[in-house]
Amino acid sequence: MKLLLTSAGVNNPTIHHALVDMLDKPIADSKALCIPTAMYGHPWVGPGVKTWEFITGNSENPLVNLGWKSVGVLELTALPSIDESRWVPLVQETDVFLVSGGDALYLYHWMQQSGFAALFPSLDAVYVGMSAGSMVMGPKVGEEFIGWRPPNDLDQTLGLVDFALFPHLEHEMLPENTLANAEKWAAGVSVPGYAIDDQTAIQVTGGVVKVISEGQWKLFSL
Repeated sequence: MKLLLTSAGVNNPTIHHALVDMLDKPIADSKALCIPTAMYGHPWVGPGVKTWEFITGNSENPLVNLGWKSVGVLELTALPSIDESRWVPLVQETDVFLVSGGDALYLYHWMQQSGFAALFPSLDAVYVGMSAGSMVMGPKVGEEFIGWRPPNDLDQTLGLVDFALFPHLEHEMLPENTLANAEKWAAGVSVPGYAIDDQTAIQVTGGVVKVISEGQWKLFSL
């Protein structure tokens, strides 16, 4: 699995170029599945209009509407109630997963409950996360980003990368997402952390981490 961890989608030509390189073929020849699950766990974005906007590509954040060969919806909360034969082959044949923002711990919970997380090691695809969809790849999110509480009450996510993410750095609609607060967040997560703005993404391919940016970012090391 190749990872492109964005704050707010494919927002500029630099991130777009990185995505095409990771796909190894044109976007127009690539089959996508969008995963809106994280939105249901966050009071600002779902359920309702925002979820519809993401799925249909009417969101202000470019992701679903990039010109894919096909786009389907994979709703993780539904998967435990249907036979694996109905969705596992679909996942295995997908070129790219487009994973919305929302609540990272809610997304992690349903990645585990659905069995989707268990498939990760076997998938040859590109994973494009947005906000919470990116944060879930780290080992934890940090107290500042805990909204929905999982049954075990742990701040734990997938840990497929060894760093945490602080998205939407210096966003005008999120006055608390300052660089100073990002530094405080980093001190609390006890792992390396990247603070990234909406013009930045973190690319992970073959274990190699690369910052893709036309904006502002900062790495907080231990």
